[in-house]
Amino acid sequence: ITSGGWGQQPEFWRHFRRVGPADGVRADWSRRPVAAMTHWFHRNPLKATAPASFNLYGVATTGAAAKACSDMRSARMKLLELFTDVNCNVEIMKTAVDAYFSLLQGFITSLDGTTQENKLRFIQNFKWTDTLHGNTVSAQQDAIFDLVSMEFNVALWHTKHASRLSGKEDVSVDEAKDVHRSLKTAAGIFKHIKDNEVSRLVTAPEKGKDLESRVLDTYIIQCQAEAQEVTIARAIELKHNSGLIAALAYETANFYQKADHTLTTLDPSYTAKWRKYLQLKNSFYLAYAYCYHGQTLLASDKCGEAIRSLQEAEKHYSKAEALCKEYRQTKGPGTTAKPSEHLFFTKLGAYIRNTLEKCQRENGFIYFQKVPPEAPQLELKASYGLVEPQVFELPALGEVWTKDLYAAFDITQGPKDDKAKVKEEEVTPVKEPDLKPQKDIGCLIS
Repeated sequence: ITSGGWGQQPEFWRHFRRVGPADGVRADWSRRPVAAMTHWFHRNPLKATAPASFNLYGVATTGAAAKACSDMRSARMKLLELFTDVNCNVEIMKTAVDAYFSLLQGFITSLDGTTQENKLRFIQNFKWTDTLHGNTVSAQQDAIFDLVSMEFNVALWHTKHASRLSGKEDVSVDEAKDVHRSLKTAAGIFKHIKDNEVSRLVTAPEKGKDLESRVLDTYIIQCQAEAQEVTIARAIELKHNSGLIAALAYETANFYQKADHTLTTLDPSYTAKWRKYLQLKNSFYLAYAYCYHGQTLLASDKCGEAIRSLQEAEKHYSKAEALCKEYRQTKGPGTTAKPSEHLFFTKLGAYIRNTLEKCQRENGFIYFQKVPPEAPQLELKASYGLVEPQVFELPALGEVWTKDLYAAFDITQGPKDDKAKVKEEEVTPVKEPDLKPQKDIGCLIS
């Protein structure tokens, strides 16, 4: 992970900053609650895995080689424990990720000065579940399979970390930055897996499994869309012009539509609930776009067109409301929630109604304009705030992996059976923390 990667400040905050009070006194906005920011995100469950022993008896011929295996086992267990630790933060996660991945690369990177495959790559078996397929287990005797599966869980952790922060009643600007950064980081990890790791696997991913391109693409796009939700909330909080907010909302709605379409060719038995979420967010942000576009039209004295735009906002909001109920009733992996009761949802509904009533009043007293029968065509492009995935890079190979250490592994001997550990390790489902909702939130964030 490159320096400045996980800790880098999102560039968009430079474009969305508040000028100090009129009296010239500087204000510290970093700890101020972002009133407009309250979010709800669908989350699929974490992947589960069986313990990996790394007990290479007979292959690890020296104490240093045996210790490297022991350290790898411990680093893997520590990382897995952090995925469900509610007190874990980005810095702690990064340290644990670097620790395990730098050691695991000793089973992947060529260490003998040749282009041949690392002799240890296929010596340990790994078992993992998938986020959409319950307790169904996939197994591969390949260190790269564990690398990409663990990277996938790290990305999921970042999305869940963002959910926990953004579901709070009062979210400070610093926390909003953390949410935005975590979602960009997650998108970058998913993209890294898709672009750089999946092709290295000996066994190609099965249809609909986590490492399949359509599933990875959906996760990438969803993370980008959710990060843009944070941008929109920031722009509203700082009272930026309605044209910019409408454009951002429209771009975000398009992201959700693209993510939904990516899943259309996969079995609805495991994608239906996820798709309902993407569809309701698409309708929700189209409602946002039409609402703020209506304000732009009103500011240009086009009150009749503004009313029609706000009527279209109401239509999309009603569609989103219906999809919220369908989401709640649809079975499948994901968050247990009542999104239509969530503060993020109810606030927009009230805002659309109030703005429409204002436009209708002004049209009756001032403008007397006809309301067009057709809704305005949204051809909006945002100048700022569009999210790109944060580039992810693996940490350097651990310093412990010298040529001498690598030579101390003799695979010609083959691992000796440890009679006390003949029993196959089982995959136990991950018990994720059941976080209670904040006041007025109305949902559980997984």
